[in-house]
Amino acid sequence: MDATHLHLILTHFPIIGTIIGIFILAYGIYSKNESVTKVALVTFSMMAILTIPVFLTGEEAGEAVEHIAGVSENSIEAHEELAEKAIWLMGFLGVLSLVSLYAIFKKLSFTKTITLVTLIVSIVTFALFTQVGNLGGKIRHSEIRSTNVGTPGENGHLNQQYDDDGDDD
Repeated sequence: MDATHLHLILTHFPIIGTIIGIFILAYGIYSKNESVTKVALVTFSMMAILTIPVFLTGEEAGEAVEHIAGVSENSIEAHEELAEKAIWLMGFLGVLSLVSLYAIFKKLSFTKTITLVTLIVSIVTFALFTQVGNLGGKIRHSEIRSTNVGTPGENGHLNQQYDDDGDDD
């Protein structure tokens, strides 16, 4: 298994794991159940760690597909640039989750506040990662790109195919 395969296998975990963590944390906060809250915080910490190999294998995955017909260099660039921002936010979520866990264990006065802040940051992180995933999917999945390939337009004329840089393919 090479880095490209590893990237494709692991890439969904930060998105799915974060949304699962959000639901668990929201339930833990709502039910005032510390055990459930701790599970969510550990989930976020694990997703932050798992995001590292996803990010590190991304460059090789991009290089593996950049010369394939129909793949836009601009699509790869957009995905990479947003992924760079997203990994920092995921890292922040991981650290914030560990601080929240510490606050719970030590029964600190700001536990409720930091746990709520963690929930908000996790929602923002999830939103950003869904965008990263969407951009990554558009690299090879023409069916989710905004322009259609060779579909009939008005008056029976075929629509031209444009890649993400706006050039005719």
